[in-house]
Amino acid sequence: MPGVSADATEAALLDWAVEPGATVKRGDVIASVETDKAVVELEAEEDAVLFKTLASAGEMVPIGGPIAVFVQPGEEVQDEQAILGNVGLGPQISGPLEGADEERSQDALVPGAKEALIEHTADAVVSGNGDGHGRVFASPLARRLATQADLRLEDLEGTGPGGRIRRRDVEAALSKRGAAATAPPLEVVGTPASGDGAAEQTPAPAGAPAAAVAGAAYTEIPHSRFRRAVAAALTASKQQVPHFYLTAACRVDALLDLRRRVNDEGGVKITINDFFVKAAARAMVAVPDMNVVWTPDAVRRFESVDIAVAVASERGLVTPVVRSAQSRSLSDISATVKDLAARAAAGTLKQQELEGGSLAISNLGMYGVEEFAAIINPPQVGILAVGAVTSRPIQLDDGGVGFGQFITVVLSADHRPVDGALAAQWLARFRELVENPIRLLV
Repeated sequence: MPGVSADATEAALLDWAVEPGATVKRGDVIASVETDKAVVELEAEEDAVLFKTLASAGEMVPIGGPIAVFVQPGEEVQDEQAILGNVGLGPQISGPLEGADEERSQDALVPGAKEALIEHTADAVVSGNGDGHGRVFASPLARRLATQADLRLEDLEGTGPGGRIRRRDVEAALSKRGAAATAPPLEVVGTPASGDGAAEQTPAPAGAPAAAVAGAAYTEIPHSRFRRAVAAALTASKQQVPHFYLTAACRVDALLDLRRRVNDEGGVKITINDFFVKAAARAMVAVPDMNVVWTPDAVRRFESVDIAVAVASERGLVTPVVRSAQSRSLSDISATVKDLAARAAAGTLKQQELEGGSLAISNLGMYGVEEFAAIINPPQVGILAVGAVTSRPIQLDDGGVGFGQFITVVLSADHRPVDGALAAQWLARFRELVENPIRLLV
């Protein structure tokens, strides 16, 4: 399993594009892999024959872990044990890895793939009575999770081969336990007692107010790898990146009118966000010291302007990048963003499409959100939060009062590579372009 992402420790093998015995050429796609952020196609590094697959579709594999054995054409006629032994896998796992599942990634670490895989495929035996009867088989990860949750393996139903208990079985048991409603306790009331004057405790009658309220029923939804990655990145951002915020109200009457006229001519439908991507890129050109990212050794300033656009998908929020946005037309930006959004929904974005960019744009205006502040996605210098169109009173040229259309934007900026004055200069240029959108067409 290659290191398809800088911060990934494991990846899911989604599907094999070729079957064992197939001959592949260098550059041919052999499999697709899903990381925390994207789907990546793995290509053959040289002409070869796929001799044996060691990982199944849907299986989690640690970065660097073995997923297949390739041989030179003609080499596959050799003894299987010898071929696997030559690559350090040995006879113990020379056959199909039945029951391989997502838990290998938790219990097998590389280097030392042979030992790790043997350890993974060896079941944990519990509740044995010494004569081989009454044994319960469980993976090491399932056993560890059950112990942490105070669950008895003997009470779980295994869905693996031979009834083997896997991680999903433990998670299913936890979900059932969490969803079960707890009956409210009976209120204890006192009645006079004979003799010593003590109160005799009896259950309260049905319908009487409870003295204590039972915990509400709930369902636990296990964290996905994507959600864990997002949580870790955003937590680190708020802890390590000194955020500061600048707010501006942009009058968009001219922009809305220009958008309507452009869309009436047909072709690609331009959105407000497309104008904002273009304006942000042009503002970066005008204020190049904002087109930077922070690194441990230096501030890195870019020649081209790459703008990330926040896109909601079923897997969560992703930020694909529009490359060289400063030199693209509005129709080109619109088509690119629509394509990225469609592939984000389908889960087919490539890893390289999610990397880079000096600034991100997040737009919640379609949900009626008028103003918000977003968290920076390091190492980007900032993120621009775009709100909904609102009407505000304005003073007319004749001294009267009218109404104008405005959008409030909030720039979250990283105070390490830029200071407040520089960010304010960029925001002023951005607002000028938004309020004079005809400049974005040239």
